[in-house]
Amino acid sequence: MKKKFLSLILGAAMTASMMVAPAMAAEAPIDLTGVDVENATVGISIYQFSDNFMTLYRTELVRYLTELGFKEENIQVQDGKNDQAEQTNQINNFITAGVDVMILNLVQSSSAPQVTDMCNEAGIPVVYINRQPDEAESDRWEADGIKATYVGADARQSGTYQGELILETANGGDINGDGKVSYIMVQGDPENVDAQYRTEFSVKALTDAGVEVEELLLQRGDWDQAKGQQIVQDALTQFGEQIEVVFCNNDAMALGALQAIQAAGRVVNEDIYLVGVDALTEALQDTIDGTYTGTVFNDHISQAQTAVEMAVNYLKGEEVAPINMVDYVKVTSENAADVLETLQ
Repeated sequence: MKKKFLSLILGAAMTASMMVAPAMAAEAPIDLTGVDVENATVGISIYQFSDNFMTLYRTELVRYLTELGFKEENIQVQDGKNDQAEQTNQINNFITAGVDVMILNLVQSSSAPQVTDMCNEAGIPVVYINRQPDEAESDRWEADGIKATYVGADARQSGTYQGELILETANGGDINGDGKVSYIMVQGDPENVDAQYRTEFSVKALTDAGVEVEELLLQRGDWDQAKGQQIVQDALTQFGEQIEVVFCNNDAMALGALQAIQAAGRVVNEDIYLVGVDALTEALQDTIDGTYTGTVFNDHISQAQTAVEMAVNYLKGEEVAPINMVDYVKVTSENAADVLETLQ
C-alpha cells in the first residue's frame, strides 16, 4: 500500500458535525467481507482528464481499487470533458450497464440533485468527490436515506492555510512597508465552492490577524496554467511593484503565475510572494528551491482511498455518513521535501 502521510503534519480539525477521515487513509486494510471484488463493477467519471490534480486523483482511485482486488476491466473511468451534458450521458451509460457503485467528480456540482435522483432510482450508490454539492443536497441524502455521500477536503481550511503562509513570511506580506498587503487573486471556476472558499478565506486569514489588505485584481483563471500566466503577466504590467502577493486557487495557475513573475524580472520571496494549492510535484520542488512561497497539500491519496472505502461500505450494505472530510496540509520549505517524498 502506498506510503501513508504522517499525522503530525495534519492541519486543524474539521467542523464537528462532519465525519473527518485521517490524513492518508488508515493503515489497516479495508474489510472486504461480503464484497465480491472479482465481479463488482465501478463507474468513475472525472470532470476533465486534463486537470493535473484530478489526474493524480483518478490514478490513485484505480490503483487502490485494483490493489484491493477489483478487476481493472470492471472499473470504467470516463472523461467528462468539462461538459455536464457529456458527463450525464456517461452516468446514464453506467446505469444501463448496471454498475454496482459510482464515484463521480461532477462537472457542475449544481447537477448533484438530478444525478443523485437518477442513481437512486436505479438503486446505485454514488460517492461524490472533489466538488461538493451544496448543504441542502447532502441534508436530503441523510433525511431521505439516499445512498449518496461526499468525500473531499474543506476548502476553507486550504484558503486559511494560504493566508497563514503569507502571515508567516518575514514581513507578513507587506514587502514595501506601507502598512497593507496589496494582492491579486487568480481564481478557479467561481461556481466551484473550492474556488469560492479559497478566495475568501485566504484573505480572511490576513484580516482576522489585523492586517490591512488591498485587492488590486480578482480574475477567473479556470484552474488553467496558461490562463494563470496571462492573468499575472497582464497584472504585473498594469500594477508593477504594487503587487506584493499573488494568491492562486490552485498550483497549476500558480505555476503559470511563476512563469510570468520570472519573465517580469521579479523574484519570489524577495519582492513578491506566491502561493497555490494542490502540492503538485513542480510546486513542491519550487518551494524547496525557494522560488515559490508555499502551497497546500490537497491530499488526493487519502481522498481517493476514502472514496474507495465509502464505495466498499455501500457494497457491503453499510450506512455511510453524508460527508467525509480529509485534512489539508500546509506546505512550506520546511516540510515540502517530506510531502514530495510521500508522493513519489
